[in-house]
Amino acid sequence: MALIDLRSDTVTRPTAEMRRAMAAAEVGDDVWGEDPSVNELEERSAELLGKAAGLFVASGTMANLAALVAHVPRGGEIIAGGETHIVNDEAAGHAVVVGASIRQLREAPDGTFDLDDVEAAFRDATDVHQPPTALVAIENAHSHSMNSPLPPSYVAAVAEIAHRHGVPLHVDGARFFNASVALGVTPRELAAPADTIAFCLSKGLACPVGSVLVGDRDVIAKARRARKLLGGGMRQAGVLAVAGLVALRPGTAGMIERLAEDHANARRLAEGLAGLRGITSAGGIAQPGSGPLDPDRVRTNFVLFRVAGDQRAFIAALRARDILIEEYAHGQIRAATHHDVSATDIETTLAAVSAALADTVGRSSAAPIAAGQTQAT
Repeated sequence: MALIDLRSDTVTRPTAEMRRAMAAAEVGDDVWGEDPSVNELEERSAELLGKAAGLFVASGTMANLAALVAHVPRGGEIIAGGETHIVNDEAAGHAVVVGASIRQLREAPDGTFDLDDVEAAFRDATDVHQPPTALVAIENAHSHSMNSPLPPSYVAAVAEIAHRHGVPLHVDGARFFNASVALGVTPRELAAPADTIAFCLSKGLACPVGSVLVGDRDVIAKARRARKLLGGGMRQAGVLAVAGLVALRPGTAGMIERLAEDHANARRLAEGLAGLRGITSAGGIAQPGSGPLDPDRVRTNFVLFRVAGDQRAFIAALRARDILIEEYAHGQIRAATHHDVSATDIETTLAAVSAALADTVGRSSAAPIAAGQTQAT
């Protein structure tokens, strides 16, 4: 049996069409601005999100870091959620490379933070004891909150506060198109309030490598210099960029619209898991408490949950059945659906979960919950 890999949407493999495009890619030296495929990808990305310019980089972390270098002076401060990727998962690049601090805000279970908290987080620019606030950053979709999509109204409200205080808004949109599809709004509409947006090609869009940062021409010029500083100048990078061009095609020819399939598969997985004793809510900020898993919390392609008993033993029992999932923040388990996971794979996974629960938690705990019963019965 082939492995069903639900650890992350980063494990996706390029499609056959991407591979053909990569083999035939027209290339040049991108550091000199001479790679036509990279130039086309940057232009397509900017147009799709309604911005003036784009920058192709090696990873989402590099895209965020280039944006921070472009926006934030050394000694400046960033306002961001304490559970965001920039804070938790980028090796403190904001401090090590940019020389900036982060004023962390507490997020709600839907990935938002209170607008009054944003307002109160700005520093007093006249006080020499305080670092000057230079940027507000949000993550959309918000990974640790079950990859919740943040709606345009919220993004606009945060941007209004940031702009009123004279600072830009950056969106870490690693899974930006998941958010757009889940919300039923265009990428351009969702991106409109932000000054810069970084999105990943190598997650749900199934490309082998890369992310793109978009914004106005001045800030992208600064980010291009930052990319060089970070060692991110690539040469004949068109062999990678053309996979992104395939992914960003409109309609069914591209990879954006089909993200709805991943969302439907994740919802089906959550519904099946919620029907098994031994499966509990995610905890953390995604679904506080220890009650049953709520499938309504699944809006995109993440299912975060816990199991009774030894979670590592449960993960190992699934691996023995050729199902891969991973430990995640706050003692959670993550299952992420993606292009390489089918609806049939979800049913196979649910059967394997039931068997793994029986092995690691006990037969009674793994039994399905009867209609009208709860986890406690």
